[in-house]
Amino acid sequence: MAKKKTAVDFEQSLGALQGLVERLESGELSLEESLTAFEQGVSLTRDCQQALSQAEQKVSLLTEQQGQPVVEPFDGPAE
Repeated sequence: MAKKKTAVDFEQSLGALQGLVERLESGELSLEESLTAFEQGVSLTRDCQQALSQAEQKVSLLTEQQGQPVVEPFDGPAE
């Protein structure tokens, strides 16, 4: 269940971060509101970076063979 919660938390954090950026870019916030939004954005960015780092570590563990990491090309979906 924790795996699903992490993915949801990442998506929520990313969405909140995008909303903060839009509010900051609008130029309609006061200085105090802008500073508060910036602080929240820094915190959300750290949360997202941590979640991505954990995901990268899990992928590395899953792709190890005989204790050595296996590097394979990633082919994204065809467009």
